[in-house]
Amino acid sequence: MFEDHSFIVTLFLVFTGAALTATLMLYSRQALIIGYIVTGIALGPWGLNWVSDTQLIADIADVGIIFLLFLLGLNLTPQKLLQLFRQTTLVTMMTSVVFCVTAWSIARLVGFSTLEALLIGVATMFSSTIIGIKLLPTTILHHRHTGEVIISVLLLQDLVAIVVMLGLQGLESANLQPFNLLRPLLALPLLIAVALALDRLVLQKLFSRLDKVQEYVFLLTLAWCLGIAQLGHTVGLSYEIGAFLAGVIFATHPISLVIAERLKPLRDFFLVLFFFALGASLDLDVIGRVVVPAVFLALVMLVLKPVVFRYALGQVAESPRLAWETGWRLGQMSEFSLLIAYLAVGVPGIGADTIILIQVTTVLTFIGSSSIVVLKFPTPVAISDRLRRD
Repeated sequence: MFEDHSFIVTLFLVFTGAALTATLMLYSRQALIIGYIVTGIALGPWGLNWVSDTQLIADIADVGIIFLLFLLGLNLTPQKLLQLFRQTTLVTMMTSVVFCVTAWSIARLVGFSTLEALLIGVATMFSSTIIGIKLLPTTILHHRHTGEVIISVLLLQDLVAIVVMLGLQGLESANLQPFNLLRPLLALPLLIAVALALDRLVLQKLFSRLDKVQEYVFLLTLAWCLGIAQLGHTVGLSYEIGAFLAGVIFATHPISLVIAERLKPLRDFFLVLFFFALGASLDLDVIGRVVVPAVFLALVMLVLKPVVFRYALGQVAESPRLAWETGWRLGQMSEFSLLIAYLAVGVPGIGADTIILIQVTTVLTFIGSSSIVVLKFPTPVAISDRLRRD
């Protein structure tokens, strides 16, 4: 029906379809990103095939992940990083180990190799920052201790995900020599030094002189984000790690919070394309081979995560009520799980079944966890008027 159409028509299909499915998601109290993935499945090569060439969309969608990492960095000043380590390191490390070992054991039992099982285990360690924060009612939780704990755990998990992504950079080479594994660790200090020098010698001086011109500030911020991302890629890291570092350095500027708000619509635009491309790339033939272990693993995570978080938070003297609510709100896997699977495509020894298993399990936990949270706790899209909070 839409064969050989232009990129404009492709964007029309993507965003019209995403708007329709997003409407259904809101009425069914689900996370919007589930709708974007469903749209990709429906319109992509394995569905109606109206969008048959998804590579261009996937390439453009990668910018969404770059902005996601940049905005994450904007919320993490060096002082805040130290504070997070003091507050939630024990909880995050304890829970991450339990989730990883459990998923690794399940993956080994169903026949995955040790390396594949390790990747699956690592992917289950994280909870969704997007879902976790989107379902926080800003009027009551964001400024209370519950919201602070949830956000602290999510941000520290995201830092762990950055480290994992850094490790994947060293494994992508088919020639697994020690230098290939150490190269990212050697390149990281170089990237930090160059970025700090550029910030001090160029960025700070430009902002001090021209920060009153809003259009220029926006343009300079984009150049900084994408420039450091490109520099990260050039020195042997990834665009995502470069963008995260650019955000952390930029967070020291007084204007960073204003920039963070202005960039969110741009980030969301590209993230719609990212999740659409993810859905369109799902191979339904492969899904048939992994659906049973994916469903089982998703159910285990949905039950295990709230219990483990309840116990871990109890060990640091949090109240049982807060611990349970935090556990349920963090009971899903993460968009970083999808990103880690995406980055692992080029790693030797990681098969297509492993990648699809992580993707399907993540989506299933998105659906299950979102449903539980909107039924049990205050959210902006809760079913009960008593629980609905803007």
